[in-house]
Amino acid sequence: MEEQRALAGFAALSQETRLRIVRLLVKAGPEGMAAGAIGEALGDATTSRLSFHLTHLEHAGLIRSRREGRFIIYSVVFPTLAGLIEFLMRDCCDGHPEICAPVAAALDCACDPTLTRET
Repeated sequence: MEEQRALAGFAALSQETRLRIVRLLVKAGPEGMAAGAIGEALGDATTSRLSFHLTHLEHAGLIRSRREGRFIIYSVVFPTLAGLIEFLMRDCCDGHPEICAPVAAALDCACDPTLTRET
């Protein structure tokens, strides 16, 4: 991932509501969530405010939307999130793998490995 794209991603995540949205969508997995369900889960987001944040995240490449009937479903672009983590950790360790071990352990989960592939 190039630096400018990483900066756009981190800038989008640096706002509380947008960070909460991404974390919520990560939990929802590849199926994603309808915009209304996201708003309900957040509890404090007006429709226009939610739309603003979703658009910002979509422009940063962190989420995508699709229409299902009358609903707009949002989901995380997992390869982009993986790219941000890789961007931060690319030069980690400098020959000392024990430095990165806590990060690797934190990321070790029972997730579907296909989520990190580009689609």
